[in-house]
Parts: sequence; C-alpha cells; structure tokens
Amino acid sequence: MAAPAISTAQRTYELDRAHVFHSWSAQKSLQPMVVERTDGCYLWDGDGKEYLDFSSQLVYTNVGHQHPKVVAAIQEQAAKLCTIAPAHANEARSEAARLIAEISPEGMERVFFTSGGADANEHAIRMARLHTGRYKVLSAYRSYHGATAETINLSGDHRRWPNDYGNSGAVRFHGPFLYRSEFRSETQEQECERALEHLETLIRFEGPAAFAALIVESVPGTSGIMPPPPGYMAGVRDICDRYGIVMICDEVMSGFGRTGAWMAIDHYDAIPDLITFAKGVNSGYVPLGGVIIGEKIYNSFAERPYPGGLTYSGHPLACAAAVATITTMHEESIVENAEFIGRTSLGPGLRALAERHPSVGDVRGLGVFWALDLVTDRETREPLSPYGGTNAAIGQTMAAAREAGLLVFNNYHRIHVVPPCTVTPTQVDAAMAMLDTALDVADSYYDGPR
Repeated sequence: MAAPAISTAQRTYELDRAHVFHSWSAQKSLQPMVVERTDGCYLWDGDGKEYLDFSSQLVYTNVGHQHPKVVAAIQEQAAKLCTIAPAHANEARSEAARLIAEISPEGMERVFFTSGGADANEHAIRMARLHTGRYKVLSAYRSYHGATAETINLSGDHRRWPNDYGNSGAVRFHGPFLYRSEFRSETQEQECERALEHLETLIRFEGPAAFAALIVESVPGTSGIMPPPPGYMAGVRDICDRYGIVMICDEVMSGFGRTGAWMAIDHYDAIPDLITFAKGVNSGYVPLGGVIIGEKIYNSFAERPYPGGLTYSGHPLACAAAVATITTMHEESIVENAEFIGRTSLGPGLRALAERHPSVGDVRGLGVFWALDLVTDRETREPLSPYGGTNAAIGQTMAAAREAGLLVFNNYHRIHVVPPCTVTPTQVDAAMAMLDTALDVADSYYDGPR
C-alpha cells in the first residue's frame, strides 16, 4: 500500500519504516497499512478509508474490535492492579482460570497461563516429555504451532525450513484433507480410515516408546482450515491411548467460539490430555495464552515441581480481558452467533461465490472459520499461487479485495474468511459482494475447464 496522505498517519508510516523490524518479511519492500482506529468488525486506515475486517487481524478479535465491556475491564484492572509476579494469586487470574475450566472438556480443570500460543505449545510439549520420560513428538505436515525454536520445528508450514536443524524430536505425519488427499481417497470415510492407518504405521516404524506427545490442531488454521472428518479425532485419541502418547490439541486459532463452539474439539468425540490456547481467549486485547491440563498430566506435578514458568504468566491485565471476553460471550450469545452465521450466512454465501467463480476450487469451514482454495484448474486442482510463495495472481486478488474495502486473511493460494464472532448477516452480505469483485481477478488467471 502507498504511504498515507494525511500528515499524522504519514509520520507513523515513516517512523515504522525507519525503526520497526517486521516479522516474516523482507524489510525493504514492505508498505504496511497504517491503522488509525477500529470498532466492531471495522477498521479505518491512515487516510480514513473504512474496511470490513474479515481477517480478525491474525484470526483473534473474536468479540470484535474495541468491545466496550472488555475495554472497561482492562481500564478497571489497570486502576487496581497493573501487574504482579506470577507466584502471587490475583483475582483476575483465578477467575479467568475458573471460566476457562468451565468451558473445557470434562476433567480438564487446571490452567497454566503463558504470554501467547507459541509458548503455550512449548510448555505443553515440556509437560508431555516430563510426564512420559520420552522425547519425540508427532505433528502434521499441514500445521502451524508457533515461531519459537521448538514450535516452528513442530510446524509443517514451509517457514520451518530455514529454521529446522533436525534437533526438535519432531516426526511429521499427513493428516486428513480430502480435497488434496495424500491417500488417494474418494470419500471422507476413506480419508479418515487411511489417515489413521498411516499415522499408526508411522508410529510403529519409528518406535512407539519414543513418543512423548502428538500435537494436532483440532481444526488446522493457517494451513488451510480443514475440519477433520468424523471419527478422525476419536481415532487419534485411541492411538495415543494404545501407545501411551500424550494427546495435545492446539486451539490457539480455533478456540473460544471461532468454529461455533467454545472449543473446536467440542465438535468431535475426543478429549485430549492438554489443550493449548491464546488469541480468542481475550480477543488479543492483551497478550495471553495457556495450557488447559487434564488430571493425568496434573498428577505428574502434584508432588514434584513443574520446571517452567514465565514472568508474565497470568498477567492481571490480560486475565481481566479474558474474564470480560468470556463473560461477554456468554451474556451476548456470541458463540451461538458464530455457529448461526456459519450455518445460515457465511457458509452459504461462500458456496454461492464458488458456483459463480471457477477459480474457487473448494470451500470449507465451520462457524466463522472458512477458507477458499483458489485454483487455476478445477480438474487438476493446480493452486493459484505456489506452496510457500506468492505471485501476481494472488497479490492482485488480495489488492482488489482491499480496494473494495475488505480485509481477509491470505495464505499462499487460499483466502481465509474469518470475521469476528459478532459479525452480522448484513455485514456478511456486504463482504460477499466485495469478495465477489475480488474473485473476478482470480478468475482472470483461470485456464481450466469451466
């Protein structure tokens, strides 16, 4: 994007380019959007242009931007207790833990707080290793678990490649994904059966006694929003039980209403040993993450110290925001709204776009967690842009969406449509019209059968 014309925003832009080092980016080519203010499902750039935010930023503003109840809770907490060392109990952290345990699967009653999702996954892996006395960890190729040294190596994302020194103990497997099946499946039932068979075979060849944990996103997010087929998560649970492997569900992106349920695992007949979370727990207003701990893992540390901690574990401002977020989600039926929107508005709207645009090869999702798989040929399913990269086709498609006033999350050849859980049918209709225009650009690169 070009630098803003308004002088105050222009100074923000210039200072950013002079002093801020951005993540995942070649620094010299960056042209970041200056954001002046936000409200609900909207934000305004440095020139005052309004956008519908169907990215939820990095898929975390689950109650929308600037929700007054969450803002007020942070202000009230700041006036009373801004910070305290994690060794001390404080009201915000205790209540946040209670509320999280209340919406967690049965038997998961304890919460270890972190500063975000990556360190939540770090600590979950550490707990599993200490609990089992084993080291190796199973993770899926189509996955993302964070950007620390450990979690980037557990990720299947291509961003692992320049950071992978082969010392993380990670052993990767193919998860189920019928649209781009690694198992030549023709139905969801076949995909589930073959993916589970593949996983168990891999474990046997690697040596079952080597594995401390299996980490899996309940619904993979950054890698493509691929809800697993019925029976898969229960099958993973059975395999983990058979070989004494700790099952970790990563709900950093999919938790707290995103899929139309409090936890994405609620859609499936399985209870993991550990659940990691962040993002939606307080809509990202103050950094917070954590590990929800089942009784079996908790008992490993009931009589011996857990050798891990963080300076900001359960930070009062972050936990106050979590209390307000979860309470507000209950009071305003926000999780129910996410389910309703996905079923009656967002899902049908995206499927209607797929009927009009040949470049849309696949539509998939739950709640307010959806992806469009863009292709240049529906028969071959050739992606619109290459894995691990970008090109003019996707760049121009995303630019057209922004020009129309819509922000969506983009990863390679996919557009992720992930609005706040508070989104209305009217806002979905407006976004679909904007996306319709943007997909005309993607269609111009389509050269397959129509």
